[in-house]
Amino acid sequence: MDMSSIGFIGLGNMGGGMAANLVKAGHDVTAFDLSEAALARAEAAGCTRAASAAEAVQAVNIVVTMLPAGKHVRAVYGEQLLGAVGPDTLLIDCSTIDVASARAVIEQAAEHGLAMVDAPVSGGIAAANGGTLTFMVGGEDAAFARAEPILQAMGKAVIHAGAAGAGQAAKIVNNMLLGATMVATCEAFALAEKLGLDLQTFFDISSKASGQNWSMTSYCPVPGVGPETPADRDYEGGFANALMLKDLKLAVEAAHGADASVPMGAAAESLYQALVNTGAGAKDFSSMIRFLKGTAA
Repeated sequence: MDMSSIGFIGLGNMGGGMAANLVKAGHDVTAFDLSEAALARAEAAGCTRAASAAEAVQAVNIVVTMLPAGKHVRAVYGEQLLGAVGPDTLLIDCSTIDVASARAVIEQAAEHGLAMVDAPVSGGIAAANGGTLTFMVGGEDAAFARAEPILQAMGKAVIHAGAAGAGQAAKIVNNMLLGATMVATCEAFALAEKLGLDLQTFFDISSKASGQNWSMTSYCPVPGVGPETPADRDYEGGFANALMLKDLKLAVEAAHGADASVPMGAAAESLYQALVNTGAGAKDFSSMIRFLKGTAA
């Protein structure tokens, strides 16, 4: 792969590891974050530090952003990046944001004559550090073709989901399904226990029967049952409840905008909101089982 000059904005839990992997792949990365500690880590990983977002994207041919929410993406692109980048710069936003914001910013980029894709990720902090993320990408074919080799330096799978905003749509719909199935799996194990079933035995039965699902067989919420999961580490690490709640809120918001009925998604959102309200926002999302059993946080 040819070496590219890349401006990277947003060096948090995910962005820091992603920027480091671009350096490892031989790219020249200029990075910016509001956090001095994050900038120092990026510099130690081989990035060049910039004094501002606009400075980070001058004289680069690719921009990658990893920001907390839609309002940040709209502001950073609208107020800082679109006026600062060169005419042939490819823009890649890896943030998980609402579909409407993703489409609006890509449209704004197009008005400036710039190609852009939305490329949210699945995989979490360990995958960001290890370069094994999955990218779901929305945008035109030509933009995707340019973005793909850059994303491959940070991930194991890069999938073109469709037009602008399709990457965000695919991610939040998948995570809505994940949230709802995790709640159902947790309540099933909690009920099985109340009915006197041995939980390993129930796992052995259900994992080979029609109730089988990923939350059960790959991410079992019961300590000591199935493969090793965050449940075996007191629900530390993994995918935080606060992040699951963020994705469920985005999915339900998108559903309202599209006039789609999502009763299970909405129920999962309200349950994860209640769980986060107990102070368990940093715990893994499989800790829902504790909440349902009345032993939350």
